Amino acid sequence: MLPELLAPAGGMEQLRAALRFGADAVYGGLPAFGLRAYAGNFTWEALGQALDETHGLHKKFYLTLNILPYQDELPALVETARRAADMGVDGALVSDLGAFLALRREAPELPLHISTQANTLNAEAARFYYENGARRVVLARELSLEKIGALRQALPEDMELEAFVHGAMCMSYSGRCMLSDHLTGRGGNRGQCAQPCRWEYALVEKKRPGEYWPIQEDERGTYLLSAYDLNMLAHLPELMAAGIESLKIEGRMKTEYYVATVVGAYRRALDALKEGESRYRALLPELERELRKASHRPFNTGFYFGPPAPAGGAAGFAQEMEYVGRVEDQRDGMALLEVKNRFYAGDTLELLCPAGAFPFRAESITLAETGEKRDTVSVAGQRVLIPLPFPAQAGDFLRGPNRNHQGG
Repeated sequence: MLPELLAPAGGMEQLRAALRFGADAVYGGLPAFGLRAYAGNFTWEALGQALDETHGLHKKFYLTLNILPYQDELPALVETARRAADMGVDGALVSDLGAFLALRREAPELPLHISTQANTLNAEAARFYYENGARRVVLARELSLEKIGALRQALPEDMELEAFVHGAMCMSYSGRCMLSDHLTGRGGNRGQCAQPCRWEYALVEKKRPGEYWPIQEDERGTYLLSAYDLNMLAHLPELMAAGIESLKIEGRMKTEYYVATVVGAYRRALDALKEGESRYRALLPELERELRKASHRPFNTGFYFGPPAPAGGAAGFAQEMEYVGRVEDQRDGMALLEVKNRFYAGDTLELLCPAGAFPFRAESITLAETGEKRDTVSVAGQRVLIPLPFPAQAGDFLRGPNRNHQGG
């Protein structure tokens, strides 16, 4: 049986992309009590709509309530959980032990998942949560596959294990970072991280003020603390063998294009694996190229095969192709697009849909409102018509050459 593919939903656009491109479940937050205060998030009204669309496809929505709350915040957190449970969310993520115990007592009908922020590293901790009503633990990122396998063997069969498989990594232990608090006053464990680990740093000696030495440098700058992005696409059989039931993609701050690209690649990989490992291995090179077409830092495999190598120094983002438009409709061979970024008539574009990516040449660009022909378009939100030689549906994406791409 294939594991659940769990995708980030920072808002409705990302949710729809995740569902369309093959996620089995999504996770997202409300404006309060999650750890992504600057994501789009969901109002109560939008959450209701999200649940309708998710459940209409027989998929699941998990709500993030994994902030570390103060005492005076617990009553509101409990009330939020009750309301979410009444609306039909399929589970809630919590990281604080007090919040977990309060929700088990005050909202017993709501399934609870223990967040990676709780840094669960051993079976004793996981069993404590299980015995107090949790049925899933999102494992600490610091665990190797070997340790996960041993932990799985020590737990009840119906205790589910979830683990991150793709996306940004945090340099601190299980995300418990104070750097943003100290440097900016924005608390990472309050959902407000300013990501200072991604800034450029240099070394200065106490008796030599003003003399700075870069610690690790490339053409983009110096990044001492910046972690590499996680990419476990090539190791899905090992993840399954270790007993992980849910494969989690990071990215509630990401665009719908990013979500579609990454979810689509993992969905196709899992479906190929269902056909047989040889089919999966044959498809991997194409899918690895696919992941490089979305914004990413250099990849590694995190802690799954031992300490990350390299441990830090990931220099900025790379992206081999750029999101240029979203398909709204197609009639008589012409696709109606909402423009996202500049492209030109004559560009080689790709149609990205759940079945894969299909290249073609954009022979012409026509403004939808006026019928005027254009050599290029660049205004986000503008609607244009282009000839498209493949069937397409609303929610598919078009991407084109990233003229600023420098590799990575």
